[in-house]
Amino acid sequence: MGKIVVSENVTLDGVFQDPRGEEGIGRGDWFTRIGEVDRTEWGAAMLAEAQGAGALLLGRRSYEYFAARFPNRRGAWADRLNSMPKYVVSATLATADAWANATLLTGDAVAAAAALRRSAPGEIVVYASGRLVRTLAEHDLVDELRLVVHPFVAGAGERLFGATGAWCPCASRVPACSARASPS
Repeated sequence: MGKIVVSENVTLDGVFQDPRGEEGIGRGDWFTRIGEVDRTEWGAAMLAEAQGAGALLLGRRSYEYFAARFPNRRGAWADRLNSMPKYVVSATLATADAWANATLLTGDAVAAAAALRRSAPGEIVVYASGRLVRTLAEHDLVDELRLVVHPFVAGAGERLFGATGAWCPCASRVPACSARASPS
């Protein structure tokens, strides 16, 4: 049985939208404000996470973002993401052939994610994919949250956990958090 791991970059006020400033919300590009030491540590953590993962699970918008950028990138992290199995939850895509090893999951997103969790070995990492993350959390399908909290207040933008329809059941199962401060 797999384990669904949500891995997100967020600001102090919980914003995960537009970390690179490409969506034009006016508060983006907060990711690049961290120092070089922090960026190096972030890269090492992302590589270790990808090397330990069995697959990626992405929503449509996040898949399209990664698929437009990663197939031509090189380096250990990009090579790992490019080679690993990817599962894309979408009601609108006809195919997921823009990025190697991607499989389109159509129909009921909750049922598809639950089936993937039962059948895929190891960690199934979810990057970005805010709508998918909220849906997974509300249906008790998140086994672990890994949040990289950037020391900035965005003040605007989509928050990872805004208003939800109910208390997230995963809160009772997700293990207590641990924190590590970066040196800079």
